[in-house]
Amino acid sequence: MSDPRNTVKFKGARSERETFIIDNSTITFDATKVGGSAVVGRAVTLSGNGAVALAVDGDTILGRLEQVYSDLKAVVTTDGYVELPAGQSATVTAGKKIVGARGASSAKGYIRNVGSAGASPSQAEVNEIAAARHTIIDAATTTAVVVLLS
Repeated sequence: MSDPRNTVKFKGARSERETFIIDNSTITFDATKVGGSAVVGRAVTLSGNGAVALAVDGDTILGRLEQVYSDLKAVVTTDGYVELPAGQSATVTAGKKIVGARGASSAKGYIRNVGSAGASPSQAEVNEIAAARHTIIDAATTTAVVVLLS
């Protein structure tokens, strides 16, 4: 019998899920899609009171979209280990904090490392650093970057 400690696994560990309202623009219900939407599995951000939208470049990441329902509600993983897709040509490095990024064709709901500020940071750099949360645990697969939401 193999030693179970030889397999490193994080997905779903310490998971907490919450229900939110979807923006019905970047996130829409589609009964023909697994999870109720074509964008399940992507990164979301708060877009209003109790509402979520797909993250765009530099956004604070709330969590991972898990399920979308016809009543315009969604389940979002907000704590624990999740897999999120990296943005187009985005840098993702274990140990770094994340913000939103754009995917191919400017698609929303992706992640990247937070940028680093120089000696005289611009206001945009300061804002992005303030928006950064969560930590990349494993960036080996850019379509499924392991992130600890906390």
